[in-house]
Amino acid sequence: MRLLATTALVVLGVSAAGAAVAQVAPAPSSAPEDEPVAIDDVVVTGTLLRGVAPTGTNVVSVDREDITRTGVASSNDLLARIPQISNSFNGAPQPGGTIALPINRPNIRNLGASGGSTTLVLLNGNRLVGAGVLQTSPDPSIIPPGMIERVEVIPDGGSSIYGSDAIGGVVNFITRKRFDGVELTGRYGVADGYDQSDLNLTAGHDWTGGSAIISYAYARHSNIIGADRDYFTQDLRSRGGSDLRSNACSPGTITTPNPFSPLLPGVNYTLPSRTPGTNLCDEADVIDFYPEEERHSLFAAVTHNLSDRLVFEATGYYAQRETTRRGMSATEGTGIRGSGTITAANPYFQSVAGELGHSVAFNYSAAWGVDAPENSSRFTSAGLTPSLTYQLNDDWRLRGSLNWGRSTNLVRTWQINTAAEAAALAGTTTATALNPYNVGATNRAVLDGIINFQSYGHSVQEIREVRAVADGVLWSLPAGEVKVALGAEYHEETIDAEQGAGPPSALVLGEASAKRDVKSVFGEVLVPVFDSVSLGSFDLSASVRYDSYSDVGDTTNPKIGFNYRPIPSLTVRGNWGTSFHAPSLADMGQAVDTRAQVLSVSPFLPAGSPFTDLFRPTILLAGGNPNLKPEEADTWSLGFDWKPEGALDGFSASVTYFNVAFTDAIGLAPFLSGAPFFANPAYASYFIRNPTQAQALAATSGMRVEGAPSIAALYTGFLTPAVLIDARRTNLGTLDVDGIDFNLQYFRPADFGVWHVGLAGTYNLTRDSRPIAGGPVTDEFNNGSSPYSLVGSAGVSIDAFAVELTVNHNAAADVQGIVGQTEIDSFTTVNLFAAYDLSFGGVLSDTTLTVNLDNLLDETPPYYNAAGGTANGATLGRMISVGIRKTF
Repeated sequence: MRLLATTALVVLGVSAAGAAVAQVAPAPSSAPEDEPVAIDDVVVTGTLLRGVAPTGTNVVSVDREDITRTGVASSNDLLARIPQISNSFNGAPQPGGTIALPINRPNIRNLGASGGSTTLVLLNGNRLVGAGVLQTSPDPSIIPPGMIERVEVIPDGGSSIYGSDAIGGVVNFITRKRFDGVELTGRYGVADGYDQSDLNLTAGHDWTGGSAIISYAYARHSNIIGADRDYFTQDLRSRGGSDLRSNACSPGTITTPNPFSPLLPGVNYTLPSRTPGTNLCDEADVIDFYPEEERHSLFAAVTHNLSDRLVFEATGYYAQRETTRRGMSATEGTGIRGSGTITAANPYFQSVAGELGHSVAFNYSAAWGVDAPENSSRFTSAGLTPSLTYQLNDDWRLRGSLNWGRSTNLVRTWQINTAAEAAALAGTTTATALNPYNVGATNRAVLDGIINFQSYGHSVQEIREVRAVADGVLWSLPAGEVKVALGAEYHEETIDAEQGAGPPSALVLGEASAKRDVKSVFGEVLVPVFDSVSLGSFDLSASVRYDSYSDVGDTTNPKIGFNYRPIPSLTVRGNWGTSFHAPSLADMGQAVDTRAQVLSVSPFLPAGSPFTDLFRPTILLAGGNPNLKPEEADTWSLGFDWKPEGALDGFSASVTYFNVAFTDAIGLAPFLSGAPFFANPAYASYFIRNPTQAQALAATSGMRVEGAPSIAALYTGFLTPAVLIDARRTNLGTLDVDGIDFNLQYFRPADFGVWHVGLAGTYNLTRDSRPIAGGPVTDEFNNGSSPYSLVGSAGVSIDAFAVELTVNHNAAADVQGIVGQTEIDSFTTVNLFAAYDLSFGGVLSDTTLTVNLDNLLDETPPYYNAAGGTANGATLGRMISVGIRKTF
């Protein structure tokens, strides 16, 4: 509160000084005729004030016409066309195959985050409920593109206005509010081995003092199997890369023990011939490169003037998304791999060279009857936001709103019951034993006990908010009006989650519930310091927000910005502020995956450990962490907007330098690296070698134990735990990013119509990370990060016909430590859009036909020597879509 008051006093003091300057200045010149006129009731993303753009900030806006020209099938596809959203730009966004990442999360600047997000996603300026099991990030796909009026992206820190999550910036989907009539749109698209369709029906009605609109959208697309995309593979030898195929095939591979030492490699024999060699299979061929999906969305909005001063508004939505995926990923394969040791005690055992036991790698495709099981996920989201706006007087208004949202999230992934598999390999009769040489010959009851097994995740998330904002004119200065907004907000969120595994009818689940509330006050002031013909105009703004969390403490985040217009056609702007991301409820100590995970062996050991330590248990503290604190960032930017007149009329340029210093990034200590992890003093607090029982019990107090009956049971024998590792999510590293955003456009009328060209993008100058604060710096441009992304466009409108050409480009990226590769190539896709308005009258009036050709040149993603074989972009292939839009 002191900071809020201090900031207000400073800005008001500057306004007084500005008033003195303005009093002796000539009257301000009028704005150019072609300059957009601000609508007093419009609040632009990034500010609380009506009728003005956020001071000092670059606003990237995509309007309804732009959305139509992209021909996108979902909101995620739309975000993949914006260069600043660098984690998905020029790609084909798709959810992951497990509970860890079942939704797509837009990430401006590709900053870090764990269960939450460093990019805030809003719907009409309000928060959306989180989605996922180990995530609490909104799912943008719930918003049908046909309902979007525009999308505003603020690639600057925004916590002084919105609070948590807005470190990289804000994405605000603004929906249509008024429509009188009926609109029907439909589209069907095909690519190689793929098709998609969507339908949107919208109806609206205006009346004196109000309006209502309702819209239903349906979208579906088929899957793309890996075999239909030759670049999606585990076998990269033809491109000079590695052979990452699995030996867990059908038929599989036998490995006999080395006669000299069990630590030396054994000898492989192929099945069924039992000749020296290895059976390898490319699991990428039989899993989904792109999963099947179906979406339903219902959206409604109503506005009504209850009196000449009081306006009621409400929006509501319901969305359902179902995804089906064969297999898991190029790295994890089908998820139905099998392996283990079989001995002479097993009735199916067959010695190769007189040994009494050997290892076998195989899979269960014969038992399934298909190459890969189908994993399913189902997500629903609902939200309701009513509000009342009261016009206190000509200058001031008070707006109060409620915001409620609820999501249900269910993910089922078929896996193998490894405990039942080990027991069956040790079986002593054909009724209890597994035949790894010919899985299909195994007793069906034994097989069902192994393959009838799922990983399961389910959660219900909910948010409840109440908010009040008063804004208006504090006083008038010769240079303009001093505008102020003050507000308060109460936010509450909950998550109830289940996670576990087992037969679908007898799941063994762990449960967790978490809740937090946040009390916030915030304010913003805009001061026109001076406005004169000789000096131009100068506006200064300041905003600050105080948030008090029930679990992670308090935080205050200010922001200041300025706009300077030396001439009417040029604006120089800049801003500085701090932002934060509060750890999500899925990251905190009550996360559903918080546990003490016991491994029967110790694969992660310091250099020089005794050989016997390999056979001692490891205790991993895994999942959420009650000691997490918010991720934080200092952000600033400086840029200009230029819209000249005269000979360059129609040209506009926007250039912004940005700088982000991101600290306390949530991640995991790099224990998987083994000896280097233990040798680094910075990680000394993250492990205990040879922990005593008292130390182990203290570290795991209150946690559920997996992999052992109890922690105490690990100390009843000779081989006590070798190491205890804190592998929970924790605040670790830093990331420093700076670069330039730019947007150049030129619109020009001609005798035949209107034509335009444009170039926009983001160019990163620096991207330096530290795995832990104070540690060595890594240049991410040498580690797979592309330095820049571009969008080029050209189009023409001639009477009823319009055509648009768009080129998306990701620059090449350097890599280190990748076998046979030092660079990932650039990736460029070309998209073509055409529309024709059927102005024939009658039933064909108000009807438009559209055609989209995406990835016109059928470019394939760049090669990368890792499972899956690609990086730096993604595509569904060359796709043609035909659509129709009819208004009644």
